Amino acid sequence: MEKEEVVDYIVNLFLEKGGDLYGGEAVTQLEHGLQAAHFAKEAEASDELITAALIHDIGHLLHDLPDNATEQGVDDVHEELGAQFLTTYFKKEVVEAVKLHVTAKRYLCLVEPGYYDTLSPTSKSSLLLQGGIMKGVEKSNFENFEYFKEAVKLRKWDDMAKDPELKVASIDTYKATIQNALT
Repeated sequence: MEKEEVVDYIVNLFLEKGGDLYGGEAVTQLEHGLQAAHFAKEAEASDELITAALIHDIGHLLHDLPDNATEQGVDDVHEELGAQFLTTYFKKEVVEAVKLHVTAKRYLCLVEPGYYDTLSPTSKSSLLLQGGIMKGVEKSNFENFEYFKEAVKLRKWDDMAKDPELKVASIDTYKATIQNALT
């Protein structure tokens, strides 16, 4: 795909498949991604990190599992599926932040007192399927990843992006941002 085709493909994917509720949350997949991107933009993040925030859960839209896979005890490994797709088209910062955003949740549960208590019930359930709270030996391994700090930022925006009342810009406003994050 050409750059413009990649942008259109992603926008259309979110418009066509992003209308389903995000797991057990009160927002859709599309709303969740837009809210995460909104928080990244407010933090004056790079185009790469704003794009990662917008599409961090693209893996949920690429598999054929039911929306309630977590409730059925299935880890859809959406971060891996998303990163595999993104690797072909996006800069490393985008790919790695998406790939590590689940690990960042496990990490924050270990290093940030009270973080676990802020997670939604759905996020707590998926945490168990994703390996649970990180163990001490995993901490230093995670901190050695080149983009671990970006993944932690993304994770925090991810956690905030579950407000059914929050109004944000449409996905079309992010087309140039997405294009800037392509390789």
